Amino acid sequence: MRDRHQYDTDGSYQKNLDALIDRRLGGEPIAYILGEWEFYGIPIDVTRDVLIPRVDTEVLVDAALEHIRKRHIEAPRVLDLCAGTGCVGLAIAANATDARVLLADISPAALRVCRRNIHRNNLIRRVTSMELDALKSPPLLIGTFDLIVCNPPYIPTGDIAGLEESVRAYEPVLALDGGEDGLNYYRGIVPKWKETLAEGGVFAFECGIGQAPFVAEVLYRNGFEEIRTYKDTLGIERVVAGIWRRP
Repeated sequence: MRDRHQYDTDGSYQKNLDALIDRRLGGEPIAYILGEWEFYGIPIDVTRDVLIPRVDTEVLVDAALEHIRKRHIEAPRVLDLCAGTGCVGLAIAANATDARVLLADISPAALRVCRRNIHRNNLIRRVTSMELDALKSPPLLIGTFDLIVCNPPYIPTGDIAGLEESVRAYEPVLALDGGEDGLNYYRGIVPKWKETLAEGGVFAFECGIGQAPFVAEVLYRNGFEEIRTYKDTLGIERVVAGIWRRP
């Protein structure tokens, strides 16, 4: 814009532009600078209180929609644990048009982002949010779900210092740190939350590189059947899902 100075009489345009450039040169991810990102074809508001939605996580949505369509579930009830921006649950709701979705997170700041994204995507009639600690037992009156999806913190504590600066310095540690071996949330969530699944319901997790066999073992030891993995675009086993059959 060679003629921008004709409209930028007070220099505010240039100052704002310079500030944005400085943020990017400092390593801040573009999604945080823009305040939004796209996930599974829908717009998602993003702040530094939440992880930036990634294409790898779209595999979790694929697995969820496959289950809903395969079983021909009418008005499925879905829980998105550790929801962050709410991108997974919202993408499910946007593509399964009779689904009822609950977005749950322990962070009040993340839930504020969830609520913004519910409104932004015009899903207020079918999507709600709730503050929940995934590592604690579910509330008594929460009801049952046909599907639980979860993208929990899964980075081993000792690996966080070696992450790329754009992740380590900007994304919330609360959403990254999965404990000493990165598996704390899988071990903690499955036994507590499996009873909230309806008969034949599915628990589907995103996991890190090399973690799929361990996550599958957690599901198996907790009575899940037909456990399978889903690979991302790089051929990495990114999602593990199992079906719950009541004893």
